[in-house]
Amino acid sequence: MRPKTTSRRIRPLAVACAALAAVTALTACGGGDAGGGKVKLSLGLFGNFGYTDLIKEYQAAHPDIEITERTASYSDHHKNLAAHLATGGGAADIEAIDTGYVAQFKATPDKFVDLNTVGGDKLKDRWLSWKWSASLAKGGQQIGYGTDVGGLAICYRRDLFKAAGLPEDRDAVSALWPTWQAFFDAGKRFQQHAPNGVKFMDGGPTVLNAIVGQAPVGYYDQNDKLVVDSNPALRQGWDLVVDAVKANLSAGLLYSTPTWNTGFTQGQFATVTCPAWMMTKIKDQAPDTAGKWDVASVPGGGGNWGGSYLTVPKQGKHAKEAAELAAWLTAPEQQAKVFTSKGLLPSTPSLYDDPKITGYTNPFFNNAPVGKVFTDAAKKLNPQYQGPKAGDVQTEFGNAMQRVEQGKQDGAAAWQQLVGDVSKLQS
Repeated sequence: MRPKTTSRRIRPLAVACAALAAVTALTACGGGDAGGGKVKLSLGLFGNFGYTDLIKEYQAAHPDIEITERTASYSDHHKNLAAHLATGGGAADIEAIDTGYVAQFKATPDKFVDLNTVGGDKLKDRWLSWKWSASLAKGGQQIGYGTDVGGLAICYRRDLFKAAGLPEDRDAVSALWPTWQAFFDAGKRFQQHAPNGVKFMDGGPTVLNAIVGQAPVGYYDQNDKLVVDSNPALRQGWDLVVDAVKANLSAGLLYSTPTWNTGFTQGQFATVTCPAWMMTKIKDQAPDTAGKWDVASVPGGGGNWGGSYLTVPKQGKHAKEAAELAAWLTAPEQQAKVFTSKGLLPSTPSLYDDPKITGYTNPFFNNAPVGKVFTDAAKKLNPQYQGPKAGDVQTEFGNAMQRVEQGKQDGAAAWQQLVGDVSKLQS
């Protein structure tokens, strides 16, 4: 969806003012702390959202606000949030929710501030239309403001490719794999001359997530029915990755685990499926590898993995201030700063033709033109429907592939157990 271009210079200010005026409707829920002290806001996150400098900027402009970040692992964060909402206490003032879990949480909109009632309805044109719609409850309540979208690419180690006799140039590398089968064929070539202890890819679950993310239908159909066992695209992707694991192309690591983080540091693999947010993970885990990484096209073209939302649980003491902060953090200006500092792809299409974004190159990734790579991907993105427990299903897929990689089950047996485990999630 392309944004309107009229009055571009004055519109952000006008919209922001409208939002701040509308959000005062929450004064009964918010307000300062007793005794005239600072309003203390907590921000519940998973991973690196790139908010550290933005928080300092916001606090400088709002000296009566004090903000703290609470960060947990991906799975623990969402489990903890569900528990806090069920018990009515313990949630942060602002809680991030991944796209794989947003359908689950928007099913209980009464637990969140309806952002449409505090100016969100005036801000919705900021976002890609599908991004805005994905966090809308059935009754029309908006539970979250979109942060980033994932997109897809392949990040690869130039030095390890050179050592294995493969091309280093990103265009030549992209040409190696128009399809996933070609990707694995390139992996077999790599493995023949790979440095000792180095595998072609980090782990089967990471690659499988990308393949699933490209399918027209994922884990759920539009009626929220799980279709894992009946969706041929999922089984085809599964079999492709199992074959790659059997060909010894995988380091056998599960994403977002301590051993996976160590894999970056020790250079245990040469490629990783790379949504835009993955670039920050690589840089955080292996800062000494600057210039050794580069970015190539993803096999098959397009696809998406990840992207998040900022929500405001009703149980917070300062809902007014929290909603204002969530709106500010997800504004185009702040999303642009997060992209150029941390690489998270904006969900605000007004930035997709901004030369500051499209012309951005990342020095850590050998000055790859990541601004153009990922904004082009975002323009072509055809979002996949996410069902109520897509995040949990993704976790089960990762666990099942790990059983194959660890030699506990063959591909057929692991798939059979996976189907059974996933069926228990249907509610």
